[in-house]
Amino acid sequence: MTQPNSTRNTARTPMPPVLVTGATGRIGRGVVDELLTAGVPVRALTRRPEAAATLPPGVDVVTGDLTVPASLDGALRGVGAVFLLWTAPPPTAAAVVERLAAHAQRVVLLSSPHQTPHPFFRQPNPMAVLHAEIERLIAATGLESTIIRPGMFASNSLAWWAPAIRAGEVVRWPYGAAETAPVDDRDIAAVAARTLYEDGHAGGDYVLTGPESLSQAAQVEIIGNVLGRPTRFEELSPDEFRGAMDGKAPRPAVDMLLNAWGATIGRPAYLTSAVSDILGVPPRPFSRWVADHAEAFRPGPTPST
Repeated sequence: MTQPNSTRNTARTPMPPVLVTGATGRIGRGVVDELLTAGVPVRALTRRPEAAATLPPGVDVVTGDLTVPASLDGALRGVGAVFLLWTAPPPTAAAVVERLAAHAQRVVLLSSPHQTPHPFFRQPNPMAVLHAEIERLIAATGLESTIIRPGMFASNSLAWWAPAIRAGEVVRWPYGAAETAPVDDRDIAAVAARTLYEDGHAGGDYVLTGPESLSQAAQVEIIGNVLGRPTRFEELSPDEFRGAMDGKAPRPAVDMLLNAWGATIGRPAYLTSAVSDILGVPPRPFSRWVADHAEAFRPGPTPST
């Protein structure tokens, strides 16, 4: 006969810690918080010991650097899984992956949708080349792995449009009709965390998007609607945008974005159900993300986000 819940033995084998790289960044910090909420022990890798002050109590903070693979040995000792967010130049990738395979049972890689059959994601992109190589290295080790491929981040609007909107200025931007499906950073982090501690995701390859296809001009309009004041959008030509971004962003990155936006004109954004499939709840719409970050678009000093 089944024992009542009050007397059933619920003891479990302690779960080994999950090592989170990029733990103080927007996505990495979200992964840390999601893991802690799920009761999973967390070890956070940082290059700067003082960064420990920004992490929640209970996180085991260790110092290490992806550019110095030997510095990871102590951080990897005893871990069960690793969240890998690559933030270093390519040359040390092979040595880092070799160390992951020697210590961990599972790795979840934050990659990009470079294999997705949509023109927005098929443009030449140095970061996609790097991601593809890291994926190849991981596959060659036989390490249990899951690939997370977020599309356009909703938080890009903080860097792209918040300064002009905060100042009450016109948002001057190219390809206003280009449609993307902005995905909330919190949904990315929640999916990554779930695949780190939940079984059934070995070999998983998940493209994450928001729930709706929105033109860039419509996204700017949504920000104004949430703020309760109109926003104005003015179309720039690609050359005008290159000139405006001169000295602010690397030219290859600017050209990659222009090519991607231009290639998607006349086509809706690529949408997937991966967030809801994994989390059991729909992805947050862009309007929800804006509402939760509205202070970043209001006049005044730039808030910490």
